[in-house]
Amino acid sequence: MNTKYFNDGVIGNNKIKASFTKTGEMIRLLYGGADYKQFLDFFHTGVKINDSALIYLHNDINNLYSQEYIEKTNILRTEIFNTYFKTRITQIDFVPIEENILVKKYVIKNENNIDLNINFLIYSKILTNLNNDTAGFVKNNALIQYNHDFSVCTFSKQNLLSKQVNGANNTISSGIISGKDYVGMSSDSAISYDLENIKPGEEKELIIFVLVNKNKEKDILIKLDDELNRIKNLNVNNLEENTINFWRNYVKEHDKLKINNKELSEKIKQIYNRTILLFPLLINEKTGGISAGIEVDESRTKCGRYSYCWPRDAVFITEALDIVGMSDEANKFYSIFCKMTQSKNGMWEQRFFTDGRLAPCWGYQIDETASVIFGSYAHYKFMKDINFLKNNLKMYENAITFLQNYIDNLFENKETMPKSYDLWEEFEGVSLYSISAIYAAFKSMTRIYDKLKALYSENSTKFKSILKKEKVLEKYIKEIKEYCKNNFYDEEKKSYVRNNVDKKIDISLLGSIVPFQMFSKDEKEVINTIEKINMTIRTYTGGYVRYENDGYMGGYNPWPIATLWMAWYYLEANEKDKALELFNFVTNSASNNGFLGEQVNNDEMKPSWVIGLTWSHAMYVLILDKILNKGFI
Repeated sequence: MNTKYFNDGVIGNNKIKASFTKTGEMIRLLYGGADYKQFLDFFHTGVKINDSALIYLHNDINNLYSQEYIEKTNILRTEIFNTYFKTRITQIDFVPIEENILVKKYVIKNENNIDLNINFLIYSKILTNLNNDTAGFVKNNALIQYNHDFSVCTFSKQNLLSKQVNGANNTISSGIISGKDYVGMSSDSAISYDLENIKPGEEKELIIFVLVNKNKEKDILIKLDDELNRIKNLNVNNLEENTINFWRNYVKEHDKLKINNKELSEKIKQIYNRTILLFPLLINEKTGGISAGIEVDESRTKCGRYSYCWPRDAVFITEALDIVGMSDEANKFYSIFCKMTQSKNGMWEQRFFTDGRLAPCWGYQIDETASVIFGSYAHYKFMKDINFLKNNLKMYENAITFLQNYIDNLFENKETMPKSYDLWEEFEGVSLYSISAIYAAFKSMTRIYDKLKALYSENSTKFKSILKKEKVLEKYIKEIKEYCKNNFYDEEKKSYVRNNVDKKIDISLLGSIVPFQMFSKDEKEVINTIEKINMTIRTYTGGYVRYENDGYMGGYNPWPIATLWMAWYYLEANEKDKALELFNFVTNSASNNGFLGEQVNNDEMKPSWVIGLTWSHAMYVLILDKILNKGFI
């Protein structure tokens, strides 16, 4: 599979998602969720104009590009102007809300002073492997690329000009495809459409549909034809209008901060609205599982992959969901996803598919388990639904037991204690962030018990049990704080350090202050730590890397997460100018389409890795909410 690192645009509904480059190339097509299943190796489109060879729409030396979303929607518009033939192609990509198809609308306009004869070609390759072999099949004027379970159908109302099931890679560059085969064992095939002669100033429209079909529901030999014919007869203009209206109403419904009515910069509004539009594309509608982002590296050439659900992200993401009025989704994450993924011993593994199945992992993180308790209580504080706590009490108590065992082993210095990865999943051992998360989980649990006590006032056994457990937790809370003060403050550095092995300065040190509130912003050791962070991991551009000598992806790029985390501290410290400076840094680092990345390119001030990272967008909403509450903007 080709490496495709940057998703510049994302569209979809609750079933289908697709991602695009800034030149309009569709690079991923997912069905079922944001994390599974991905079908495309590539999907290339191009035109043959008069006697030219193939002009790829997404990559030609004579093409100029611009791209934007139709305002407040998940409809992506890419404009391609070929300067040689003076041909303008407007490509509009969207997934209707009520239909599980992808619609690609092309408007081709001749801005030349001569007639242009144009053929439109599609050359696509579907992912294939030994156990999931893909083949090509052309019938009913549709290219059907199929394996045992699924088929991807590419078709139009317009009849095909030509097709090539086998060997398309040998001829596609010429723009002329042909072949006798209507079916073959090739995973890459091509089709073309004749747009005929287009006169100067004239434009023509071509609608391409892409359908992902479950073969067990509509067999490609018997039932698929009826579905293709039904889709061909859909009114695309109505579908587009309905999709525009749906997403604009969605933004309006979830603009709980009333950003669009405030005197704020258009870039802040763009990022905020794009966040609202991105969240539903990354959340599993059935389970509430939240993907960290659309995948960027299926072949794991640079990372361990991203499109999974980490429970630890819930600390930040579900609070952002509550802020933008997606509390039902946050509730579903805890009440469904977390319940179905909790192990019998009370822990949560490192990461999962959004449907709740265990994803590939390389260890465990104790903060995954602690985060669920902390995040769950934060969600309760927003919703004030006592039944939410009551219904999940057993889940919480199982997790607390697991965390208590971990702390017992830690305090007793047991060598048999399993090593936990830190927040960044690189260091194995005991880290300040992880222990701070456990501290916050225990504190949250005492508050959960405090809220639930009234429900058990007539059940003396349960009531006494709660009182006893509260006392035990209070003891742990006190001991953990003392342990962290004694073990993570380095007198030589005059700063807290992330662990006692490499003793690095790390932005996650802030976790002990915000959100976990183990230490106060006013403590001398905390103030010293902030100074050390600024001296050590602040970049020359004004953002923050994760930790000193970070080696991931070069290690020199600031992270929106880290930068917003520091802004959070400054907001707690009531340092308005410093907080706004960092918030503006992140605002200015967004992509042209309003996406935040995992990292920021220092030279270009644009995302340099994982565009549309859920955690980054969630942190942006959190900090924006806090800034507005303080009246800083």
